[in-house]
Amino acid sequence: MQNVWALASLWVGLALVATLLAIWFKISTALTEIVVGTVAQLIIGALVGTVGLGASSEWITFLAGTGAIVLTFLAGAELDPVIFRTKWKEATVVGLVGFLGPFLGCTAIAHYVLHWSVRSSWLAGVALSTTSVAVVYAVMLELGFNKTNFGKAILAACFVNDLGTVIALGLIFSPFTVRTLIFVGVSILVFFVLPFLTPRFFKHYGGRVSELEAKYLLFLLFGMGGLAVWSGSEAVLPAYIIGMVLAGTVGKDHALIRRLRTLTFGLLTPFYFIRAGSFVSVPVLIASPLVFATLFAAKMISKIVGLFPTVKAFKYQREEGLYYTLMMSTGLTFGTISALFGLSHGIITQAQYSHLVATVIASAVIPTMFANAWFMPRHLLPKAEKEVATKDVSPVGAD
Repeated sequence: MQNVWALASLWVGLALVATLLAIWFKISTALTEIVVGTVAQLIIGALVGTVGLGASSEWITFLAGTGAIVLTFLAGAELDPVIFRTKWKEATVVGLVGFLGPFLGCTAIAHYVLHWSVRSSWLAGVALSTTSVAVVYAVMLELGFNKTNFGKAILAACFVNDLGTVIALGLIFSPFTVRTLIFVGVSILVFFVLPFLTPRFFKHYGGRVSELEAKYLLFLLFGMGGLAVWSGSEAVLPAYIIGMVLAGTVGKDHALIRRLRTLTFGLLTPFYFIRAGSFVSVPVLIASPLVFATLFAAKMISKIVGLFPTVKAFKYQREEGLYYTLMMSTGLTFGTISALFGLSHGIITQAQYSHLVATVIASAVIPTMFANAWFMPRHLLPKAEKEVATKDVSPVGAD
């Protein structure tokens, strides 16, 4: 399609449909955007050819990439430093186990059972090692667990889990050259300076209609993303760390975060998730459902087997431990980002990508449904929230 405005209208229309579906079915908007992208490419591709949706257009690729970068930054900025300081031991142990179990387990299954190549298997391990901060945070916020030590511990562990994913993606698939050393050196310097520079800069020049804060953050994210790509890495990797180091400053500016969310979820992430969904091949999934079933079982088993005894070691009761484990077994944003990274860099095929994204989507919905339906520890909720928790709980909160 040559008409840019008509193509933009089509994509925003798909995003609007996805949002309405998310509202009607009470599930994550990101999930519906991925599904809508898959269905749209299937229908439009059948009518006008594989390029009908224009997912490979440069401007759509740029908007989708920007959405992934800013979303990754916001995920890091959600980390509450106070929470992490009080629960750092538990969060570190549980988060590392939650990462390492599926990372190693899914890699082994992909290579020895599904006979994927070594690089494809490692990519599968990275994509399926994630947990979904967006999904877990939404559920914690909706139920009121975010006000409890129990909910804060889960959120902190999720951040450690995803940090392991981000680091693994960079270490395994980035070439180690002089450029890598320059990127690492500049990153360490920037990460060290930002917590001191940013609040002072915002205090003197922020708070204006010109939205200096947003421009400053986008400058940082694009600059570090460009340096990461130049070094052979991925643009989203420094974004997560920048969000984490600024969580104590930018993360506490609720008005700024709200404006960034409006930009991100209103315009950018629909392009990312719809584009990600458009690369999923439905015929491939129908032709080999056992591959999807194998990957999903590998993720769930490797998560649960490692996490449940680890969580129990921190003196949680059975119901609490199962709920904690199932919430840590979710996946969505970083799993999709990792899979799309693998597809874009030729590490995995479109068929492998389709199976990975389908597994990620299933892991966002199924563990959350089971956790809220059968294992919710209502006795840990604040009294004011217990009545809310007795009502129907949406399986996956809005991202």
